[in-house]
Amino acid sequence: MPHTPLPDGWASYTKELGLNVQRRRLALGMSQEHVAYNANLSRFAYQQLERGESRPGTPSNPSLLNVMAVAQVLGITMDDLLPEPWPDLHTR
Repeated sequence: MPHTPLPDGWASYTKELGLNVQRRRLALGMSQEHVAYNANLSRFAYQQLERGESRPGTPSNPSLLNVMAVAQVLGITMDDLLPEPWPDLHTR
């Protein structure tokens, strides 16, 4: 199966998503370990989400399930968590 390229602006979008997650976590005084555990993620997977990278220089592509779980642990809606504007996915 061929690799589908990520849309333009995806790297900056996932970094902003990670910053939103981190800001909320810090505002609540939660540790990365606490959020990861309660979202049923490994600490490593959670750290990748906060960094917006899966490997250095490679933007993350977190699953909807993982983002929803983190949002629930942080007591925030997806609308409040996801950066605006969304990347244009029509041009992929």
